[in-house]
Amino acid sequence: MTTDDGAPVAVPEPKVRALLARLLVHHGRPVAADRLIDDLWGEDTLPGNPGNSLQTKVSQLRGALEKARPGARALVAYGPAGYALRVADEAVDAARFDALTARARTAGGGSGAPAVRADLFAQALGLWRGEAYADFRDAGFVRAEAARLEERRLTVEEELAELRLELGEHRALADELAGRVALHPLRERLRAVHIRALYRAGRPTEALDAYRDLKERLADELGLDPGAELTALHQAVLEQDPALAAAPSRVSSPPGPVPAAADGGPPRTNLPAPVTALVGRDDAVARVCELAAGARLVTLTGPGGVGKTRLALEAATRLADDFAAGVWLVELAGVRGGDAAPVAESVAAALGVRDDTPRDAGPAGGAAATADRLAGAIGTRPLLLVLDNCEHVVEPVAALAEQLLRRAPGLRVIATSQEPLAIAGEVLDAVAPLDEADAVRLFAARASAAAPGFVLDDGNAEAVALICRRLDGIPLALELAATRVRALGVHALADRLHDRFRLLNQVRRDAPARQRARLGRVALLTGDDARATDCHERAGRLAAEQSHRPAQQFAETGLALGARRRGDLDTAERHLRPWLEWNRRFGVDSGAALILAQIGYVAEQRGDAEGALALHREGLAAARRTADPRAVALALEGMAGAHALAGAATEAAELLGTAAALRASVAATLPPAERADVDRARALARAALGAEAFEEATARGRALPPDAHA
Repeated sequence: MTTDDGAPVAVPEPKVRALLARLLVHHGRPVAADRLIDDLWGEDTLPGNPGNSLQTKVSQLRGALEKARPGARALVAYGPAGYALRVADEAVDAARFDALTARARTAGGGSGAPAVRADLFAQALGLWRGEAYADFRDAGFVRAEAARLEERRLTVEEELAELRLELGEHRALADELAGRVALHPLRERLRAVHIRALYRAGRPTEALDAYRDLKERLADELGLDPGAELTALHQAVLEQDPALAAAPSRVSSPPGPVPAAADGGPPRTNLPAPVTALVGRDDAVARVCELAAGARLVTLTGPGGVGKTRLALEAATRLADDFAAGVWLVELAGVRGGDAAPVAESVAAALGVRDDTPRDAGPAGGAAATADRLAGAIGTRPLLLVLDNCEHVVEPVAALAEQLLRRAPGLRVIATSQEPLAIAGEVLDAVAPLDEADAVRLFAARASAAAPGFVLDDGNAEAVALICRRLDGIPLALELAATRVRALGVHALADRLHDRFRLLNQVRRDAPARQRARLGRVALLTGDDARATDCHERAGRLAAEQSHRPAQQFAETGLALGARRRGDLDTAERHLRPWLEWNRRFGVDSGAALILAQIGYVAEQRGDAEGALALHREGLAAARRTADPRAVALALEGMAGAHALAGAATEAAELLGTAAALRASVAATLPPAERADVDRARALARAALGAEAFEEATARGRALPPDAHA
């Protein structure tokens, strides 16, 4: 809620906001007091005097309105039929949305009508700031209205997409609609415009894949076939019907093979405009720009959510003046399978290079021909490609990048990936999480946007810092958590984030393989072994289908953890060993440290103290290279277990003390479900030394620096 001049209006406490939501649902129509009491308290225990309590909430709402604008308390009116919110239609986003969409649908004819209608639809959609009634989605009093508004929003998105397709914006639509299709995979109208956009953007393989995906989903979930319109569209794509050809573009997208900017004009680009400020990355952006000036391929690596894409886009934007032929983003997240053709087609579509490949060329031949055209189109002209989200198609991306860099001397590439491309000339830059100060700044900025009135102050600074530590400074996790501040407040949010997987248990409905694997880790932590195994197996299969190696590693590590807890050590090692070699090959120290720790524990559980100690020492070396205190603590705990098994109880106790101090320094104490290995080492060492000597050795260990342990 905002004032007429756009200033946010802070509405106190959840029940007052629920009252406002209930009155907005009825917009101008009265709601009986008894009905409001039922809606606000529902199944909760009613207050001693419900009528007085309701009047208190009404008074608080009026006070908030009055504070924002003198005289506004009168907007909440009372009459014989109950309370009503007396505001004009133009002051309510839902009413303005309906009015703008009605104007769009009745806009007159003429050559400019599609653009006029598209602009009106875009204005209507611009009123949305998240889901309808997001704070009260589960409340019965908003459910029907929220569903109605969401359906209208989707319909308008479909209508706007069709207009933009008519206006020649197929290249942008091909990427933009992928997310909406993933959320609403059975909407045939949305699928149809996406398939047309993909085809016109030079991505016929993906267009056919999209139809096949819809057909399989309809059959599996509803027992139906696609409608006649989609069936005909599919046939037209197969036949390359000329009627599917794109209309002339009316936007500033590249009409031909990589056009250079006109003299004096800005460099051409398809980089999206940022909608929020980049926080805490000034040094990183400068470093990437410097690397890109000296190397032709720079790959930003790091875990999901750490901010690789945003960093790459910011650096590319700053470098735009250096590339006369433009700076072009290629989003690969939606590319499926490990074939080369879809990757090459995506790059060609971004650069506006036409697909003239013969239909009988096959995937390999088609990819090779497309690569030839790309290399010829780029030639010697200065051009920067940003290849985003490469990890699940890393092999075809690496092959294409190597060929283009070799044949197009004007080309430079910034790639983002959870693993390196591993080709000659590649320079790696590991994107680290934000430090605590920057993480707090980011969280506060996003929380202020999500919860008007939120201000970082002495009363909440400690809770915010704790949230940032518990989320490891990962920007995506921080931004997701910030959206919960309005409903929970920072103190309750910090309490709920007692482990880093709680937030991940509330992922999107279209969660990819890596997030499904994390939901399996939640089940493992709560002791649900059967569910954990099922989630990890399904996530592993999905990751393998998508060629998403980091997500596949995460899933198989989860399977190994479960197997080790069951005592099935052979199965655990079988899941882990291939990933040790994979991490060593690509120099991923964080992954190697984790896998070495798990294989070391397998050796310990088999009774091989010497072998376990060797593995944990190697893991300690890898952990130290990561500079992550938790990784170092894990290796020290593993060494403690090996020493305890070998009878070196004093060394084991000191190692446990040092590891505990390290974990405490970053507020990363092990949850009960993850303490089995530490508790086993502790029990052995305590039994050998006696309680007093054990505690003394542990205390000495807490005072020792990690480097004191070889």
